Amino acid sequence: MKIKKLKKYLPIIGIVIFAYLLIKLDALKIIKEITNVNIFFLLVALFFSIINILTETMKWFVVARYQKIKVPFFEAVGINLIGGFYGFITPSKVGNIIRAEYLKKYSNDKRGKGISNFVLDKVLDICSLVILIIIFSFVSLKFLSANYLYFFILGLVFLLACLFIFMDKERSRRILKVFYKLVPEKLKERVKRGFYSFYEDMPKKRYLFLFFSIYIINWIVAYSVMFFIGLSVQINNVSFFYFLAILPIATLVAQIPITISGLGTRELTIIGLFGILGVEATKVFSMSIIGLFIGSIIPAIIGFFLSLINGKKTVKQK
Repeated sequence: MKIKKLKKYLPIIGIVIFAYLLIKLDALKIIKEITNVNIFFLLVALFFSIINILTETMKWFVVARYQKIKVPFFEAVGINLIGGFYGFITPSKVGNIIRAEYLKKYSNDKRGKGISNFVLDKVLDICSLVILIIIFSFVSLKFLSANYLYFFILGLVFLLACLFIFMDKERSRRILKVFYKLVPEKLKERVKRGFYSFYEDMPKKRYLFLFFSIYIINWIVAYSVMFFIGLSVQINNVSFFYFLAILPIATLVAQIPITISGLGTRELTIIGLFGILGVEATKVFSMSIIGLFIGSIIPAIIGFFLSLINGKKTVKQK
């Protein structure tokens, strides 16, 4: 019971951190920074945010194609926006798993394929983030000690090892056999069907390089949005390479399930890291709020309305 209560209240931690930063940094100064943005750079950021929606869809869409889930791309964009809405309101964006329900009709009514697409997407996302951190380690050593860099390298090796094990059906079956014995008899058949549908048409490991390339491109596009937002609030003394060094670390911290959509933990991290470069905390916080609005809130609102429209269509079909 105590653990359930703890899980319920954990996301409040990030919101409390966010509120504390807002009060500490002076809300009036933040409002002034936001109202004095450079419109040109803000419009460029909006353009990249549209590109980001497409690349964000493309990354799991390509994986889905190799899984023989033949969802049309523009419908996948709609599904991605709906998943983005559910992801926005849940810790670590786990609400994105709703995508499995929408992909079911493109995979012979097998939800397992959609779930494996979601799991692969999350693992590839985290791995590509860590790869970015390691690639830009020559910059991030200003923020991270060599020990932390070794930690990220070991973490990547561990994640890749898990990925290779997870992508192999027989290896997974042998590992999970122990847990399968603990499943109640009446659920065994259902779990078995779910397992085999999960692994049906699992992409070959040789495509991992292609997947990682697309995922890294998506992160670079996403961080381009923040770079131009930074320019719009006059953070013009920090190169794009530093953004690529700092923001993946902040994104990784934002995955800790103590907040909603990384609120609070992300801001605390980037304020600390940009502070090392002498960037004013108010400007960093303002950049983060604008980025949250452009990159998450607007797509989430669109996704919300798309989910309502889709819900109405489903009711009519029934």
